[in-house]
Amino acid sequence: MNTDNRIIGTYTGESKGPLLLVFGGMHGNEPAGVKALETLFPLLEKEPEDNPDFVFKGRIIGIRGNLKALNARKRFIKKDLNRQWIPENIQRVKSSPLALLDAEDQELLELITLIENEITEYQPQKLIVLDLHTTTAHGGIFSVVTDERDSLDIGVELHAPVVRGLLSGIQGTTLHYFCGDNFDFPVTSVCFESGQHDDPQSVENAIAGIINCMRTIGCVQADHVENKHDKRLQEYSENLPKVTQLLYCHPIREGDNFKMHPGYKNFQRISKGDLLASDKNGKIFSEQDCLILMPLYQAQGDDGFFLIRSIEI
Repeated sequence: MNTDNRIIGTYTGESKGPLLLVFGGMHGNEPAGVKALETLFPLLEKEPEDNPDFVFKGRIIGIRGNLKALNARKRFIKKDLNRQWIPENIQRVKSSPLALLDAEDQELLELITLIENEITEYQPQKLIVLDLHTTTAHGGIFSVVTDERDSLDIGVELHAPVVRGLLSGIQGTTLHYFCGDNFDFPVTSVCFESGQHDDPQSVENAIAGIINCMRTIGCVQADHVENKHDKRLQEYSENLPKVTQLLYCHPIREGDNFKMHPGYKNFQRISKGDLLASDKNGKIFSEQDCLILMPLYQAQGDDGFFLIRSIEI
């Protein structure tokens, strides 16, 4: 397997520590994460020259997700790669002849082979997965976490609204797969949504998110992380709820002719009775007062919108 195009960069500290896998471009129309990682690794290589006291613990690997879709600048080719991370599906692609695998099957096979090889080579005591994404709508940054406390802690330290319960509305994401159930050592995963697809600031937000994650899990010392990263993320999440809970996910099925009502932004407050979208069955109205997240303004996608509410932790 040729990993030259798949691996964006690798940086290993002299001291043993966590293995941090950072994915960019799991969806091909979301290049911000890839660009952030392409910027980050030269900075890591240069940091010891600028700061002789710099110490890195563990290993970080930057990985391009869906190469074929990135090249085509499409969310996916045949199916959403970030809905394929199901153990039974992974076993299927591992045991099937390559000629029978479609585009995303091949991507999944290459990714899981790469990851398993890296785990075997580094033998980490803990694995952290940070999956970088962006959204079609404007309106702020946020993180999606699992039910694990360590995942919530990383999400909170990203200084972005944390969305809990989102995994109950969808299946087969990296967050579903990278958990303790599928590995025999501790695994923590977080998804970071750094802004809108085409906003250049989404790249800078993603860089800040990766660096804050490295600090939170102990790869770098807190006093070696510039305050500007915290400040940037705090500014982008200003006046947004700290923690939210999923209320509803609107699924899209083939032939639904789903169309999102224009103008919605992430975390926009909506009222019961507001027109949200339409499909072959007619208009779709909100059934409650809440906030809207990830309204779909692109051709590809299986989720029309998510409804959330602010909660306390």
